[in-house]
Amino acid sequence: MSSFQRVSQLIQKTFALWVLIFAATAFFWPSGFKWIGPWVPWLLGIVMFGMGITLSLADFREVARHPKAVVIGVVAHFVVMPGIAYGLCKLFNLPPDVAIGVILVGCCPSGTASNVMVYLARGNTALAVACASVSTLLAPVLTPAIFYLLAHAWLHVHAGDMFISVLTVVLLPIVLGLIVHAALGKRVQTAATYMPLVSVVAIIAIVAAVVAGSKTRIVETGLLIFAVVVLHNGLGYLFGYWAGRLARLPRADNKAIAFEVGMQNSGLGVALAAIHFKANPIAAVPSAIFSFWHNISGPLLATYWARKDGAKAQS
Repeated sequence: MSSFQRVSQLIQKTFALWVLIFAATAFFWPSGFKWIGPWVPWLLGIVMFGMGITLSLADFREVARHPKAVVIGVVAHFVVMPGIAYGLCKLFNLPPDVAIGVILVGCCPSGTASNVMVYLARGNTALAVACASVSTLLAPVLTPAIFYLLAHAWLHVHAGDMFISVLTVVLLPIVLGLIVHAALGKRVQTAATYMPLVSVVAIIAIVAAVVAGSKTRIVETGLLIFAVVVLHNGLGYLFGYWAGRLARLPRADNKAIAFEVGMQNSGLGVALAAIHFKANPIAAVPSAIFSFWHNISGPLLATYWARKDGAKAQS
């Protein structure tokens, strides 16, 4: 393993720590990070392109092999997370600009980090990749449609404009990545080794930009948003796991669905909030906090499940 790969893996493993450090720095020195704001959609596009070049048509074969599990995972994701978000907004009577941010992150597709968590938890990684890929491909239609349905009571929503945004910053870069992968084959592997680190840096920059632009409102509502995000994420894991159990899927599949439901593409939430709710910068904060938190809760849950299953295997 090269020194670059070792450094890259170290930064990925300590991702949550770096997010916290740069978010805190941006909070106390916002002028140093506000310039990143206009570049957020481009940064997310780079992340999605990186996801695209690591995918191949073989990753979608799991859909044909186990359609029931994939359908349950994807449907649970787009029902559970938006539903929980809406319920929490009503329960806590959140301010409109905060509520739309919570619902927005709830309507995003699965996060790419979920696949790694499933692998660490000894879950069905192939199923996780299939669910994440399908939910991401469906996002241009489902994310704006569900968001409009749930959030228009708080704020006027342009679902058509959001559809174009998701198409541009998510689907198009992924398709370009798939094309590059198909065209270059094994030659793309060198570039693929750099993309995880590039993606981590991009997400850290996105979170820092959001914190820098929302400092005042974070002071007012930061603890409340954090509490809502923790509940949102935790309930997503719980309901995702039980969606699999109720469908009588194997335990490895249940763990995969739990992570695919509970972990969001929060970078997309930040980008969409930055594009469509510039007058309400706090709308991007729930996604930014989600990005930090699920990279703490995910490894904790994955470690617990791996150790529990390991102990069962030894007994």
